[in-house]
Amino acid sequence: MKNEIIVLLCLVLCTSIIFAQQQGVQKQTIVSIGENTSSENNQPSAQIQTNTQTSEENKGQTNQIQQTVTAKIRTGNYTTETGENIQIQEQKNNQIKISSKEISANTNLNVTSENEGEKTKLKLKLSNGMNIELKIMPDTASETAIQALKLNICTEENNCQIELKEVGQGEQIQAAYEIKAQKQVKILGIFQTQMQVQTQVNAENGELIKTEKPWWAFLVTESE
Repeated sequence: MKNEIIVLLCLVLCTSIIFAQQQGVQKQTIVSIGENTSSENNQPSAQIQTNTQTSEENKGQTNQIQQTVTAKIRTGNYTTETGENIQIQEQKNNQIKISSKEISANTNLNVTSENEGEKTKLKLKLSNGMNIELKIMPDTASETAIQALKLNICTEENNCQIELKEVGQGEQIQAAYEIKAQKQVKILGIFQTQMQVQTQVNAENGELIKTEKPWWAFLVTESE
């Protein structure tokens, strides 16, 4: 009888140990599954956040592109990057009149405007395919010509004309203001006459390209 009781107790004890081990294995499995599920759930969140950030960056780039608009220049008032106010007038025969500080220049060149917010860049397309920015305005070119040609003023009243045009050839082609004027001079200091003078001013950097006077200019006395 005692042996039977001992055997029965041993069976109960073994059964309890086996049951406890099975419960431990199930808990570990549940924990592992929970961790994997949590990790998988976090991964889509990170991906959504990355996609949102990329979308915002793309949106910013799109807005930046939309802010820059290039188009053929039209009649109107514009403000350059340096804050200078200019006026554009479309004229006959595809000519354009560019005015700044009451000084004007006519041109047949292909002029476009590149708008960035309230600022405008003027671009010129040359016959050799080059695109350049028009940085020098007519008033600045006029001041340079006045100094180079020793003029008092450069206006239509003294037959001073300013034209924005191509000068040079081939790869040396550049955009320049060509300024022509009539000067009152005295030949040999005695005979008063008029002398045609002209100069060219680079439209990108404002540098003098060349100045031309009649061959007999060495015989005259010029006055500013």
